[in-house]
Amino acid sequence: MKQDSQQKFSPSSDYQQTLSRLKVDFEKRYQDPKPASICSPTEYDFLRTLGSGAFGTVKLIKRHPSGEYFAMKILSKERIIYQKQLQHTSNEKRILQSIRFPFVVHLQSCYKDNSYIYLVMPFVNGGEMFTLLRRSRRFSESQATFYGAQVALALEYLHACSLIYRDLKPENLLIDYRGYVKVTDFGFCKVIKDRTWTLCGTPEYLAPEIIQAKGYGKSVDWWSYGVLLFEMVAGYSPFYINSADQMALFERICKAKYKLPKIFSTELCSLVHNLLQTDLSRRYGNLRNGTDDIKQHAWFKSTNWYALLNRELPAPYVPKLTGPGDASMFDVYDDQKLRVASKCQYPKEFADF
Repeated sequence: MKQDSQQKFSPSSDYQQTLSRLKVDFEKRYQDPKPASICSPTEYDFLRTLGSGAFGTVKLIKRHPSGEYFAMKILSKERIIYQKQLQHTSNEKRILQSIRFPFVVHLQSCYKDNSYIYLVMPFVNGGEMFTLLRRSRRFSESQATFYGAQVALALEYLHACSLIYRDLKPENLLIDYRGYVKVTDFGFCKVIKDRTWTLCGTPEYLAPEIIQAKGYGKSVDWWSYGVLLFEMVAGYSPFYINSADQMALFERICKAKYKLPKIFSTELCSLVHNLLQTDLSRRYGNLRNGTDDIKQHAWFKSTNWYALLNRELPAPYVPKLTGPGDASMFDVYDDQKLRVASKCQYPKEFADF
């Protein structure tokens, strides 16, 4: 399989300076958004559907003549307008165009035709972490450390770029062909100067300050991160309740009411405890040392951060794949035929997309 081309991260450089440089690169791209090409993406073969939801469809595509595989997110203009998601979608496209980091997906190209918007991204073919976690029931702490360290680095990068992610969960973490993580789905991601008030995210992962409608900042991602670490090793969410009563769930979250399983090591108990803090002045990731409080925690003591950034460590799980276009790790969906209107829909609304 083709080796990923990526810059090397050097242990001899100051990582904060590296993050500052990556932030400058992000801002350059963000200030100069590339408009979508006005045509149907004819240089691709549509192979199969990888996912389907309220947002639209994700398809596996192959570019000819290069033979490269990509994932294409197809969004209906009509649905975007009907659901009042134009600003949101435009925002997602602009962020995806601008981010570059080993553990996040990014936008390769974008098209629009009379009916649809097409976002083309690299195909991450190892499937969702959600599927792997359900199949494994739970991860060993060493496997969870491997994934958790990459997610911490991804969040640190996004926060350095003044981005708040707001939708961390196993469904939004993809596994690549080498067993490494890619954060995907930037629908709730937002450039944030100070704080924001929008209620969005997945209920079991929401931080108390979002539920309580307080203005919030990047600290909400570190709360979700605590929930993720717990779920990876326990096999269930810390605030899980066996009922559809969302208010009861929210009450548990706001009181940080959860029980640490006996299987958790002392180090993991300590890290989860310091992340699931309702008091923002005590939540790890949000204190003076920032992400270093997490990276230097005893639970990560054996993590070689630079080897991880350069993807030089053996992964605890490597998906069995036959090649770069193998989509066997994804569920099978019925393929819906795209119906492109003969006349351009919403030309004014999508003029600058």
